[in-house]
Amino acid sequence: MSTSTSTSAASRMGTVSGWSNATDIPNVPETPPPVGLTRPGVAQAVYITLVELGANPDDLIAEIGLDPRLFDGGGTRVPYASLGRLIALGADRTGCPHLGLLVGQRATLASLGLLGLLMGHSATIGDALRALEAHSGVQNWGAVVGLGIDSHVAVFSYCPYGPDAQGAALHSERALATTTSVLRALCGSNWALLEVLLPRSAPHNAAPFGDFFRAPVRFDQEMAALVFPAKLLEQRIEGANPAVRLRAEGRIRRLEAEHSSNLTDDLRQYLRVQVTRQRCKAERVARLRLVNRRTLSRRLKAEGTTFKELANEAQFQLAMQLLTDTNMNMTQISAVLDFSEPAAFSHAFRRWSGMTPSAWRSANHPAEKRGRPQANASVPDETRQPFR
Repeated sequence: MSTSTSTSAASRMGTVSGWSNATDIPNVPETPPPVGLTRPGVAQAVYITLVELGANPDDLIAEIGLDPRLFDGGGTRVPYASLGRLIALGADRTGCPHLGLLVGQRATLASLGLLGLLMGHSATIGDALRALEAHSGVQNWGAVVGLGIDSHVAVFSYCPYGPDAQGAALHSERALATTTSVLRALCGSNWALLEVLLPRSAPHNAAPFGDFFRAPVRFDQEMAALVFPAKLLEQRIEGANPAVRLRAEGRIRRLEAEHSSNLTDDLRQYLRVQVTRQRCKAERVARLRLVNRRTLSRRLKAEGTTFKELANEAQFQLAMQLLTDTNMNMTQISAVLDFSEPAAFSHAFRRWSGMTPSAWRSANHPAEKRGRPQANASVPDETRQPFR
């Protein structure tokens, strides 16, 4: 570490995260809530940010039909999709297109609870991010996080997988801002990103994004991701306590063991990531789960669904998000979803929604609410490779 970042992680955690004792295990519910709910700290951060922007959060909460008690700090989890609608409505009413960014900047290691404690006491940055990748479900974020590595480049990705597309882009930028804040707490404020990828159109004023991330920000991308030098993963975390890490990991594993996830939700998460890698094949999933395809089909049927329905749902969800939040054209979106041509994508989307992609975009995301049109630069091969 340079002298400018020589402050120990333990002291940074004391000032940045707000933990009174670096060895404290925070109290969390013994039984995790259902997948699709987000941690209460996010809801409080949204509420405070809206107040600071001059909005009345209570009016907005009532408008979308949420229980105001979800925001009283009592620990109740907020539905992921509902919070997305609140963030989207707040961004529209306040005229602040980077509301998600502002919310994410408030995050600290402590606000991640047990997961933040586990990350803060991991041996290296790579171990911390792999812990986040492995155990993010304990936070019930309604999204899948991933860490891809290719030679000298590392990519941290965030993919919402809930059925509601509204607010997905704002959730994504919030999550990337959260991860950036956490990495700065662990590595020192001067660590550098190579670039940031966001699945949203660029706002008229993109300066807040560049100012916060301190790196090139590329809009109209197929996924949300932080791209940084892979060597960062080897950096040791100063002040990490192995005993605290083991205790936090043990608590997390107990919570996960008590959580009764089903095959349908597991596949929703898997397919949401794989839909951009052209790997949504039942045979591949069956091999990964060490069962034959007929067994996979039988288990899904018992849960009231089929593999084809889930694969179509994943494609439809991503299509809605890209149509809603980006200025990608139909050719680009159809390519992301691995359709042979735009006409095939249009036919499938009409079957899913009852209308063409262009009509759906016009109805759900008027042009005046989108950012200025951007040249859709392709993602460099070195940043795409980890996901192929």
